[in-house]
Amino acid sequence: MPYNKDEQQAFQAAQQGATEAFDSYESIVKDSADYGAQLKHLTEEVNEAYQQINNALENASETQRQRLEQYQQDLQKIVNDVNQTDI
Repeated sequence: MPYNKDEQQAFQAAQQGATEAFDSYESIVKDSADYGAQLKHLTEEVNEAYQQINNALENASETQRQRLEQYQQDLQKIVNDVNQTDI
């Protein structure tokens, strides 16, 4: 199977986007005065990561697809946690 540069670049962008979203989530301080701004930034990071993952899924190898789907599940856990915290 020939190396597909676009496939690899899309996967790496999705991987980086997911990592940035995870890092943003880990850095949130819920009792902080700027929690709202942190939450807004996290929302932007998560949305961007979802877009990058969906883009990468279009041409992903099976191994990449499994990793991307795991990123989606992990991002959903973040969304669920944030939504529960805000109730």
